[in-house]
Amino acid sequence: MMAASLLRRDKRATAAHLKADLNRTDNTSGVRQLQELLDAVLNPEKPAADTESLDWCKCLIAGGEGFEEFCKTVRSYDNATLCGLVWTANFVAYRCRTCGISPCMSLCAECFNNGDHTGHDFNMFRSQAGGACDCGDSNVMRESGFCRRHRLRTGENVPSIPRDLLLMSEMVLPRFILCIIQYLRDGYTEPERDLQKVLQQLEPQITFLEELTKMGGAMRTVLTKILTNQQTFKELSRGQEENVYAKKNYDKYLSALKNSGLVSVEEKAQGAAADATVGAEGGAMVLLGTIGPGIIDESSKEEDQDGGQSVGQRKRVKLSSSTKDTCIIESLKHKCFLEELLFWTIKYEFPQKMVTFLLNMLPDQDYKITFTKTFVQHYAFIMKTLMKSHESDTMSNRIVHISVQLFSNEELARHVTEECQLLDIMVTVLLYMMESCLIKSELQDEENSRHVVVNCSEALLKNNTYWPLVSDFINILSHQSVAKKFLEDHSLLMLWMSFVSFFQGMNLNKRELNEHVEFESQTYYAAFAAELEACAQPMWGLLTHCKVKETQEYTKTVVRYCLETLQIWFDAIGFIDEPAPNQVTFHLPLHRYYAMFLSKAVKCQGLDLDSLLPDQEMLMKIMVHPLQIQACLSEIHSNMWVRNGLQIKGQAMTYVQSHFCNSMIDPDIYLLQVCASRLDPDYFISSVFERFKVVDLLTMASQHQNAVLDSEQERPMLEGALTFLVILTSLRIHLGMTDDEILRAEMVSQLCMNDRTHSALLDLIPENPNPKSGIVPGSCSFEDMLSAVADFKAPVFEPGGSMQQGMYTPKAEVWEKEFDPIMVVLRTVYRRDVQSAMDRYSAFLKQFGIHTGNPWPPYKERTPLHPCYKGLIRLLHCKTLHIVIFTLLYKIWMDHQNMSEHVLCMVLYLIELGLDNQVQDNKEDEEPCIEEHCHDSWFPGTNLLSNLHHVINFVRVRVPETAPEVKREAPPSTSTEASSYGQNLREAQVFSLVAERRRKFQEIINRSNTEATQVVRPKSSSTRWVPPGTPPQLVTEILEIRESMLSLLIKLHQKMSSKQNSLSASWLEDMDTSRHAHGDGITAIERILTKAATRSCQIKRSIQDICGKVCPPVPPKKNSPTDKKAMDKEERRQRARERQQKLLAEFASRQKSFMETAMDVESPDTEAAMDLGASEVVESEVLYDCVICGQSGPSTEDRPTGLVVLLQASSVLGHRCKNQEPKKLPTSDEEHIYLADTCGVAHDVRLTLMQRFFKDSSCLQSVSIGWDGGVYVQTCGHTLHIDCHKSYMESLRNDQVLQGFSVDKGEFTCPLCRQFANSVLPCRPGRGTEAGAWHTPTNKKTCVLVKEVEDLQEKLGLFPVSSTRDDIVIDSNLSKEMELVIKDIKNTTQKKYMDYGKNPGSPDNDFLFMYSVARTNLELELVHRGGNLCSGGASAAAKRSCLNQLFHVLAMHMRLYSIDSAYNPWTKLTQITQNREADGFDEERPEVPMLFRDVPSLLIIFVLTMPQPLRKEHFTCVVKMLYNLQFTQALAALSTKFSSEERQAWSTSGALKKNAASSEKSFEALLSHVISELSKDKSVYKVNAEETAMLSSSVWSPQSIEFSLQQFCLPFLRLSCLLQHHLYGDNLTGCLEEEEFSSLAVCLGLLPSAPQPSNTVHSASCLEWAVAAFDLVTQWCAEVTGLSQMQAEQSLTLLIQDPQWAAPRLLQLPDNYNIIFQYYHRKACTSCKKVPKDPALCLVCGAFACLKGTCCKQQGICECVLHSKHCGTATGIFLLINASVIIIIRGHRFCLWGSVYLDAHGEEDRDLRRGKPLFLCEERYRVLEQQWVSHTFDHINKRWGPHYNGL
Repeated sequence: MMAASLLRRDKRATAAHLKADLNRTDNTSGVRQLQELLDAVLNPEKPAADTESLDWCKCLIAGGEGFEEFCKTVRSYDNATLCGLVWTANFVAYRCRTCGISPCMSLCAECFNNGDHTGHDFNMFRSQAGGACDCGDSNVMRESGFCRRHRLRTGENVPSIPRDLLLMSEMVLPRFILCIIQYLRDGYTEPERDLQKVLQQLEPQITFLEELTKMGGAMRTVLTKILTNQQTFKELSRGQEENVYAKKNYDKYLSALKNSGLVSVEEKAQGAAADATVGAEGGAMVLLGTIGPGIIDESSKEEDQDGGQSVGQRKRVKLSSSTKDTCIIESLKHKCFLEELLFWTIKYEFPQKMVTFLLNMLPDQDYKITFTKTFVQHYAFIMKTLMKSHESDTMSNRIVHISVQLFSNEELARHVTEECQLLDIMVTVLLYMMESCLIKSELQDEENSRHVVVNCSEALLKNNTYWPLVSDFINILSHQSVAKKFLEDHSLLMLWMSFVSFFQGMNLNKRELNEHVEFESQTYYAAFAAELEACAQPMWGLLTHCKVKETQEYTKTVVRYCLETLQIWFDAIGFIDEPAPNQVTFHLPLHRYYAMFLSKAVKCQGLDLDSLLPDQEMLMKIMVHPLQIQACLSEIHSNMWVRNGLQIKGQAMTYVQSHFCNSMIDPDIYLLQVCASRLDPDYFISSVFERFKVVDLLTMASQHQNAVLDSEQERPMLEGALTFLVILTSLRIHLGMTDDEILRAEMVSQLCMNDRTHSALLDLIPENPNPKSGIVPGSCSFEDMLSAVADFKAPVFEPGGSMQQGMYTPKAEVWEKEFDPIMVVLRTVYRRDVQSAMDRYSAFLKQFGIHTGNPWPPYKERTPLHPCYKGLIRLLHCKTLHIVIFTLLYKIWMDHQNMSEHVLCMVLYLIELGLDNQVQDNKEDEEPCIEEHCHDSWFPGTNLLSNLHHVINFVRVRVPETAPEVKREAPPSTSTEASSYGQNLREAQVFSLVAERRRKFQEIINRSNTEATQVVRPKSSSTRWVPPGTPPQLVTEILEIRESMLSLLIKLHQKMSSKQNSLSASWLEDMDTSRHAHGDGITAIERILTKAATRSCQIKRSIQDICGKVCPPVPPKKNSPTDKKAMDKEERRQRARERQQKLLAEFASRQKSFMETAMDVESPDTEAAMDLGASEVVESEVLYDCVICGQSGPSTEDRPTGLVVLLQASSVLGHRCKNQEPKKLPTSDEEHIYLADTCGVAHDVRLTLMQRFFKDSSCLQSVSIGWDGGVYVQTCGHTLHIDCHKSYMESLRNDQVLQGFSVDKGEFTCPLCRQFANSVLPCRPGRGTEAGAWHTPTNKKTCVLVKEVEDLQEKLGLFPVSSTRDDIVIDSNLSKEMELVIKDIKNTTQKKYMDYGKNPGSPDNDFLFMYSVARTNLELELVHRGGNLCSGGASAAAKRSCLNQLFHVLAMHMRLYSIDSAYNPWTKLTQITQNREADGFDEERPEVPMLFRDVPSLLIIFVLTMPQPLRKEHFTCVVKMLYNLQFTQALAALSTKFSSEERQAWSTSGALKKNAASSEKSFEALLSHVISELSKDKSVYKVNAEETAMLSSSVWSPQSIEFSLQQFCLPFLRLSCLLQHHLYGDNLTGCLEEEEFSSLAVCLGLLPSAPQPSNTVHSASCLEWAVAAFDLVTQWCAEVTGLSQMQAEQSLTLLIQDPQWAAPRLLQLPDNYNIIFQYYHRKACTSCKKVPKDPALCLVCGAFACLKGTCCKQQGICECVLHSKHCGTATGIFLLINASVIIIIRGHRFCLWGSVYLDAHGEEDRDLRRGKPLFLCEERYRVLEQQWVSHTFDHINKRWGPHYNGL
């Protein structure tokens, strides 16, 4: 009842009243009242969406004051010293490696920017899973990196909190939290359907909790107390007895808890039964070969529900409950609110808000510890939920978001490891997880295998669902104290090894021999990722803690368990000695664990290798599988696995790829090196050749049969075997190199393949220890090493426009001394990289003149071996290898088939390695029993030096009957040589690798176990499977050889140098050893002989003997045509390659010269070529080449020729400003860009003002438009017949392949130079006859010329283009085409840029548009020439210009309009007209006064409307008359700038000069006249008298007046001069800037000839008046002063037109990209007020837009495309804030241009993936600006695609 009355009262009053009650000493009534009120308010049966209860809580907690004020008050007691800001995915944070203790450390932007990290190794990153700021936490980062706020221990000086402030919170919040929990219990239903809905309803409540956590330390303490108090939980959790709802609610919770343990309740019951059957002997251990307490759960052996796709029966291995910690097996029990809250958080799959709330509490230490323990307690439950989840990706991210905060802290991790068995829990949970997807292994013995492996096609592995758990595990192993605990706990290690063995042999590949595989499985991604993440990374983590002697025991333990587990594995798969054929798995994590711990033990802990090795038999087993992988790599590259599809190549590449190699191929090779150093070398070598399947090839006979390889696979497999042996004997990565040497070798090998960017190099160099740390170990840093081996090539620009990044390239001495082809072969993913390295090497040798031919891979000296591995050298000194070497040398000399240069190269490499690495003590291990060794008679001992000169006389070989060696004559018994033949027979050497290997194997086995269980299945070669079409029988023959390795080497030397006696007897003496390091095979042989000779006198003698015999050796008989073919083939290939190189080089140079002539987009200075238009008028008839049909001829009326042109709308001119400095991009709220001062706006304003007062038709002839949206026409200079073009377009339309341009829009590429184009501009038929007359200088008087011009204008309408009859002309093909081009031009720009008149589409409008096109093109050419004509000549822009043709097309079009003679401006320019006021009344509006008109526009109108071609004298006359007007305008504009006193003074001083003879050419006289005329009537000078007084503090001198007049007239002179240049082909002469005026005046004929530099030119001296100057000026001024409607200030605005504009510029960008990024990536869009997902910035005007955002779409067009239309008439340049790249939008296409921001190493960082600081690259930005101004985006950027309005 009481509660009901309280509910009706005002909330704040009630709260205040209750608070007062509770503060009394006796507060029972208050407590009772409050509880009742809460019962009513927080009733979980009400719908959660009802926010009333939330408002009550806020009021109650605040205790009567406003909630906001309450928050403020509580915040003032905040004592937290940590930042702890929690962020979610996609937040931009920072990581500083210099300050971080844990690699996971991260900072929010605010803390980062407020800390001092200059010079640190930091980067910005986009958070993937979310995170929290670690600022202030000294466990995770160094204090020096704290920001200003968290550096001061704020906690100390915070006043203690008054008790009553949080009193209400303590009472209310437990009930509030309970209420949330009850909602969560209630909303949960078993099939997880509507979880999202429940969460959405709870959104406000959880947000409220989040707000509370943000109030600071004081409130967090209260919350922690509530969440962790067990008593509160007990009292509240079940609810009161009588409450039925609460009871039901609690039952729901209990049932949800039921299956939260690892073993579900049902499974437990079965487990008990199974336990009973197995009995107590622990028989479970034996089954399945799994280590650890495992039992097979019989009941779950039924076929899988998922349709039996898993192979055979799924075996579930259950861990019996003997695990130490039963708590994770059992269901969960909760003791406090926090535990239940976490439980529901997991059940609901980690809703973001809950995660944020739980993390926001972490700065509270008590909470942190309790929460971490709770998290660990729920770990198994998390794993179960994760595996069931449909959104496992999102959930994984959220889990890691939490766990990384907890486990990165070493102290905390150690605490939970000790208290909660964290390690046991993690390993057990991982085991359980993987057990859900085990299948039977098919490796080796398919039927009887007892080994189980993970199934890589399961979702668990395919989707990486395990990564959160593995990443936590890696994270805690990075703490030394935790890792030590792990390594000391033997049962845990055993469990872990059994976990690793699940991956041993996964993803088995079986070679397809018949059909190509139908479905290529991509499971190998999952397999490689799983091995790297689940096995290798924890291994690296453990290895980091096994670095010193003190940790020897750990290593020994791990090694012991590895061996045990390996033995169990061999037994489980039934492995004895031979691997199953045609199978390979790349996954041997147990081998790799063993290898890496061995390597560490020897390298860092000083352990003796032998103490860690097993017996020989085990070593032989261990060696088999890694060797199998090496052989299979070779098979895959020899295309033997081609039927398995591309994925097998993918596996071979991934295995050696930089992120995997140090966890995969490196340990494998190291393990093989260890085995090789301890096993019998003959056994090892023969194993290698047998594995590589080339045993049959190693025979002296010229022909052989190979049962396992096709003949085209023999060569690559032999090369593979030899290369592998070279790598095995020469690689020193784990055999004695220091970390620095390894880093150097890795870096050199990567740089030799290709120049690399810094980031690519970082990525390509295998990181050594724990991949998370990001710190490369060793004393030498990455940067120092890089600067030692490489030079930096700064980013450059190629003329074609593609931008290079900053690259590192090897120094010359690196090529000379350190290039190591073996390392390169080991590290290349693509075979082409090896070739690339060799090409670069040979280029270096050529450049430095060291060697010009095709060099061989250089031989590199190796670092000395660690004493433990000395046994490896015995490989090089064993007879088997020597016999192989001898055989191969012989075969190469005899030109047998399938030998190659590469084989010889590797053979020589092995010999040289043997010479460099001698075995010291080879005397005592010579075994006495020589007789029984079947091939010891080949060589006396094992030492290479002594075997080199040993001569082999006869060899017995088995050959096919058909071989040339088989003697066809009678049996030898009849011959007299019989006895000697028999003698040979005894002496002849026999060699069988296989037999040898078997024998050795037997020996080793017998030695190791005396009872010699005969496990070896003897495979004699006779039982070989004989393929169908049985080849000829083998017979035994004896070959006479009589060679030694030395003699063969010398003969090969002769053969290669193709000189008979290439080595004279004394060559050793006069040998220059220094030049031996680099060269080809000849050099290599010489180097070997020299080395051998210096090491043994006997060899020296032998060499001299052999060379002394210089009997010309008979060239060995070619054994069979096929061998000859093979050798010829090699030579032919070589020649073909050289030819191809030559052709390519020639082609490249041709192309280069073509590019220079045709494209020339970027280099304006190299040009001196004449412009197209220049020659046209002079020659008799211009001939054009059609680039399609190849014919040359004139352009005719019927078959016109056209220029290939690109029409594009342009607003570049409109974006010009007065100021030379570009506008700055705003990077704060205070800065803005004002667009009102641009050229386009100024012209718009002017036209609008005119149209208010003057006649429309007259307005439209007084200005030019096209500043914004003008049409620019450019050409590549190639011509084609218009009919050819049409058929070309048809063919393009039918060819669907072409992307990037739209044929329907008329786009195409020039058939010759492939430049982008979209129209064809017809060329006027050249007329040669009258051309001379057009140029002749004239002596006519000005007045005569003026009259002629006037007559020409009258004639306009009757003056068609050609002299034929009208009706024919109008129909000719040429005129049709011209009309079509006009249509194209109009379609190029938008409608709004064409209609400026009052009535759109009127002839006046059209007229204005047409002449403005000409104006736009002239103006743009001026801009491209740098804004003036000082440089003269034809610029690059001029080369692209087609103004001559364009003028004719426009003129042809404009002759449709005649100018009404009454209004013809020409009369106003040249005559004094009578006042026509009488008949002027009917006219509603006056015409535009001459002084307001735009003079260049008038010039273009005159030229275009007069008959073409125009005589030059007439053109000059027009220019002169217009100059007078321009000059008068200059005087008028100038006079307005004077103060009134100055005006008075100039007026009087000039009046005196009026009567002088030359007064018409004196500016003083004219100025004074203008001033007096404009002062009459409505004087324009009245307006701003006081303003000008302020402005002009300087006094105007005659010089400054002259200068400003010249500046005013210059733009007109420049345009006229350019026009004259295009129409008449006059040359533009270069000049100095200060002489530009005079030089142009002379060029235009305004001045007689070049003036002397001494007397300066006066602008007035160029004047030439047709009538009395003063009268004409009076008339012009009267037009202005006589305007009745117009205000004086408006006339003033129109009078002061300033024609000078600065060059167009893009915005000026800040130097550091971070400034842009920080301001714009969080800035809200102006139109939709949201923060865009992809913000973009227009670099032309600074507009901010949403790229791809649907929020700002209009009519289906996204904002950037819209803006590009508005701002640049379909050309937009946008900087994408989140990616740092620039995109260009051009019409309907777009392209990624690249980035103008580069990091310190000159590289782009697209998408800010690396997050390194970026700085503006000025050159790139200039290139971008230049392409914008010159409209060459289309030509330079190649990768265009359609944007479909979606940007």
